[in-house]
Amino acid sequence: MQDNPSYNPFDAISVFVSNIKGRFRFPILNSWLARGLKILSVLTVLTYVLYNLFFVYIEPNEYGIKVIRVGWNRGVQKEVYHAGLTFVLPFGLQQMYRLPKSIQVLELTNFPENISKGVRKDRAAHIQTSDGFFVDMDVSILYHIKDPYLLFTTIGPGTLFEENGIIPKAEPALKETLGKLTTEEFYNSPMRVKKAEEAKKNLNTELNVKGIEVDQVLVRYFIYSPEIQKNIEAKKLQDQMVFTNQSAARAAKEEAELKKIVQEGMVIAAVELENGKAYVTRKIAEKDLYARKIKANANLQVKLAEAEKVRLKNEALKGIGSERMVALKMADLYKGLEVVILPSDGPHGVNPLNLENTLKLFDIRKGVNP
Repeated sequence: MQDNPSYNPFDAISVFVSNIKGRFRFPILNSWLARGLKILSVLTVLTYVLYNLFFVYIEPNEYGIKVIRVGWNRGVQKEVYHAGLTFVLPFGLQQMYRLPKSIQVLELTNFPENISKGVRKDRAAHIQTSDGFFVDMDVSILYHIKDPYLLFTTIGPGTLFEENGIIPKAEPALKETLGKLTTEEFYNSPMRVKKAEEAKKNLNTELNVKGIEVDQVLVRYFIYSPEIQKNIEAKKLQDQMVFTNQSAARAAKEEAELKKIVQEGMVIAAVELENGKAYVTRKIAEKDLYARKIKANANLQVKLAEAEKVRLKNEALKGIGSERMVALKMADLYKGLEVVILPSDGPHGVNPLNLENTLKLFDIRKGVNP
């Protein structure tokens, strides 16, 4: 509307009022009220027309870029407009272009029926692996406009940021990074994610200079040709059998090692047990030997003490006073005799102090001391 220079807003107002009069029959009012309603209607329509002519509403999820075609400061304005009303001269003098501010999604897939509405779609990425096979890969690329002025001046308005920006760069970047993987490595999730991150960095290197920044490169699904798929599955099964056999061999080896360790432990335990028994036997023998030595030493000390007692007794009997002791003992022996008259001299004389003669006299034999 504002781009057509031959457009006259007053003609539009007249046509609008005529259409209103033709469709509706207003009740007959007095002249002042009728005149007031006409003026109010004209002002309302005029306000609506002027609003659409001179103002552009930018939504919260949009950027606004103004282009001035007539005037001193012609060209694309560096100021970026955000949500709200913006004044724009009509009739092509100025124009406001709007660009999306929210996250944009590019879906590369061969199944567009599964994609949400409002999402830009393109065919799946056709990538050749490093070992010569081809794979069709579904990829979701999430990006946003980082610098709307830079994007507008380098790529253009509208949806050119898709046709001339992200779409031409997406598949080559994926081929450059994911094409380094082999057929089997596509099944390795960490490696696949690493290559997707490399693709994201490469895309940002090329698109940041145009005002676009890629947030995520997500590999959704990939399909090989049926023959390659069968070969991969067969090889995977074969590899799994090899791994199973290797695991069984390692398990048998570990079991044998376990048995060896158990046997060695049992031998060590038996040896230690025998050493313990020998230690106990040795200690018991040492205890018995020590007890016998102590007992023999004690017996020796007792015998020595008894011998010393006899020796001391004999010495005592041989010393001074021994004759008196013999006399006292003989006196005890003679206590049972009433009167005995014995000669005291001559060959048959009795000397009470001569013990041997006394024994012979009374015919008393020596006995063993109790």
